Amino acid sequence: MPVLLAYCSYSYSSEEVYGTTTNAANIGLNWVMSNILPQATGLTVNNVIYRYTTEKDPEADMLVHVQNENAQGNGYIFRSTDDWSGLPGNTINKTIPVGGIGIDFWGDGSIEVEGFGTVLDPEVYYTYQYVPCDNPQSNPECPGYIDPLTLIQEPEIDTSSEDYIQEELDRKANTKAQRDEEEKKERDKFAKATEEKVRESLEKMLGLSIGAGLQEAQDTLLHNALVATNYLPRTYFEQIKGGEYKDVEMLKDSTLPDNANARRVNFAQDIMHQKIVQSQYD
Repeated sequence: MPVLLAYCSYSYSSEEVYGTTTNAANIGLNWVMSNILPQATGLTVNNVIYRYTTEKDPEADMLVHVQNENAQGNGYIFRSTDDWSGLPGNTINKTIPVGGIGIDFWGDGSIEVEGFGTVLDPEVYYTYQYVPCDNPQSNPECPGYIDPLTLIQEPEIDTSSEDYIQEELDRKANTKAQRDEEEKKERDKFAKATEEKVRESLEKMLGLSIGAGLQEAQDTLLHNALVATNYLPRTYFEQIKGGEYKDVEMLKDSTLPDNANARRVNFAQDIMHQKIVQSQYD
């Protein structure tokens, strides 16, 4: 029985594609359907075509099952059984319509033997159909395909809004402050390292030793050496302009007279307080 073995060639369109798989049992009695059927969206299987030869004792019992597991549940999505019991070995050809079962249901396939006998030269084919661009996103060549990257849009920002302008000003200010701080740290680090080198060099040149108990004298010698080598900046010797701040005139001490009005108010408050306290006992 002639069988179409090659996949159909086509251009991506809305036209339906029909095809037949290669021999699923070409390397054994078990196969994985994802390696057999094209992995196309919406693909359905229409027929299962198989052919094999049995080798057996005519008196022996033998059952041969051509089958596919149900990938969406238990049992089989397809199973065809041939009973060879009491028959001599022979070759069988079958085409079994399955009614367009979707690709998602087709699990692993196999040829299973029950009884006594051997299956030789097995061939199993599946006819199928699908629309290549039923889902335009299944292939970039499909009409209507949209590149997912084009769907990613940057949020629009109102650059004229006060919030945006303030955020930009804050960001620039923070960036500048950080940069200035880093530069200052670098300058301080460099200045400290330079000062230490100069100090060490002068100490060696002057024969100074910090641990000798002559700290004040050594500092004076070191200061003079720094001045002599022009290491200290000119601003080190400048004096801050100032002046004399005279005391301001203050009020002289004097005796203030008693406040008669305040005394009367205090006396009246005392009388009121006594009345309130006494009312608690009346």
